[in-house]
Amino acid sequence: MTMKEHPLKDYPGGERIKTLESLSVEDKRVFVRVDFNVPMKGKTITDDNRIRAALPTLNYLLEKGAKIICASHFGRPNGKPNPDYSLEPVAQRLGELMNTDVVFADDCVGSAIGRQARDLRPGQIVVLENLRFHEGEESNSHEFAHKLSQLCDIYVNDAFGTCHRAHASTSGLPKLMKIKAAGFLLEKEIQALGKLVHNPDRPLVSILGGSKVSDKVKVIDSLMVKSAKILIGGAMAYTFLRALEVKVGNSRVEPDKVALAKKLMERSSEANCKIILPMDHVMGLSFDNPGPAVTSENAHIPDNMMAMDIGPRTKELFKKELQGAKTVFWNGPLGVFEKPPFNEGTNFIAKVIAEVPALSKICGGGDSVAAIHQAGVEAGFTHISTGGGASLEMVEGAAMPGIDALKESV
Repeated sequence: MTMKEHPLKDYPGGERIKTLESLSVEDKRVFVRVDFNVPMKGKTITDDNRIRAALPTLNYLLEKGAKIICASHFGRPNGKPNPDYSLEPVAQRLGELMNTDVVFADDCVGSAIGRQARDLRPGQIVVLENLRFHEGEESNSHEFAHKLSQLCDIYVNDAFGTCHRAHASTSGLPKLMKIKAAGFLLEKEIQALGKLVHNPDRPLVSILGGSKVSDKVKVIDSLMVKSAKILIGGAMAYTFLRALEVKVGNSRVEPDKVALAKKLMERSSEANCKIILPMDHVMGLSFDNPGPAVTSENAHIPDNMMAMDIGPRTKELFKKELQGAKTVFWNGPLGVFEKPPFNEGTNFIAKVIAEVPALSKICGGGDSVAAIHQAGVEAGFTHISTGGGASLEMVEGAAMPGIDALKESV
């Protein structure tokens, strides 16, 4: 496969990462690092999307006659076994979704687990117990990574949401493996976000929401050098508005970040990137007791009111600014998404992006994904990231230890 043809060519060194379809896996023990860190209430899984996201890779390996060893973290058990964080319910759900028997191992290393791995037959699946029941996982212990390496012949990473952390199962282990590759889910993430960061089709229009400027400083810095425009909504917009001496009433503001917001706008102007802020708002009395929704007359917010969503004129402005984009990147809700009717701006933008005829339309995870599902416009996006924090760190240009560890040395 030439560098030009390689699907991961837009990620630095991506041509040195093997893809799943390039492997010969028949009768091989394949360790698949998945992200089964699903939300649970007691022992009941409340959202199995992360399990479903791994199915294409796991079904492919089954069809090719591999012996599959699934490994994941779940929650924060602080390096010790804790039944509240067991992956047993996940193993059961995986078996239901794949319509096959899935064996659950009560640990992830040790002689008994080694025997289980050796005894696997082609087409069988074992799910290991929570990797974080061992301190060595998060400390990236070489000893723990070596123990994991004894279980398998091939390593596959399909857990993008963990790739920004240098843990034993994502960084230490693949460095010990001769044969390693990206799973289908990880391949999609690297393709979409790698192109966004390193080679986007222009013009790129970015939309950022959420509550804190401090959470998005590096993202804004990274995006402003490649974006024609950055549209900003959510609570972070009010810190920017305060920096422009616009009245923000009781809206959420980070007072210690107002000067930073001003500097970001100055840097953006120097980079020929327009930062576009709300020109009106949907307001309530307070977060806990908003009362009836009221629309402001302009960008100024009365002293006794709290802005909780973008207003109708802003919705039309953002819609207009998205026209003509070749790439759209969106991360973060544009209002108090969890409190209707203050979710309407976010839902509106989800639908607008879905309808824009851009080449790439990428959602960076979080509440934006929930808005896309709520609006039923998944098909209108070219990529919806499963990564959350990992996707933002990749957009920032931060190191991605879990991806870099898959590169074959030259």
